[in-house]
Amino acid sequence: MIVKVVCSAEYCLGCGLCRIHCAAGHDGYNNSILKAYQRGTPRPRADLVYDQDRSWLNTCQHCPDAPCMNGCITGALQQDEQGVIYVDEEFCVSCYTCIMLCPYGHIHVGPQAVHKCDLCRGRSGQPACVDACPNGALRLIDEGESLCSM
Repeated sequence: MIVKVVCSAEYCLGCGLCRIHCAAGHDGYNNSILKAYQRGTPRPRADLVYDQDRSWLNTCQHCPDAPCMNGCITGALQQDEQGVIYVDEEFCVSCYTCIMLCPYGHIHVGPQAVHKCDLCRGRSGQPACVDACPNGALRLIDEGESLCSM
């Protein structure tokens, strides 16, 4: 089962709350947005794309045959049983091969290792971005679910 976050651009407000909650949830501040921003600029693991009057969250597709994972020279990029591709920072040497291989541009330079969306591994419930979306533009789907059903 491959899971990923999808964004319905027609419902996206472009407010950026998804990115703020993502960053606060991953930077070790226990989902405290205030603490995350008091100590610096937290790093979200997804980007908002703006095109004329539309916007959407551009996040990892957790590809079934992921080029980033297949090209990782140390095995730092791994895939769990749900199909979620994540970075094991202990093994990342910041060679950036995965950044060059990702066809969607979802892997970013991080402070100690590369980072990317991992669907908030270790968090109970939905990913932080999905929970934070005020307009319901983001959903977590599995591979067999229709993208059209809202």
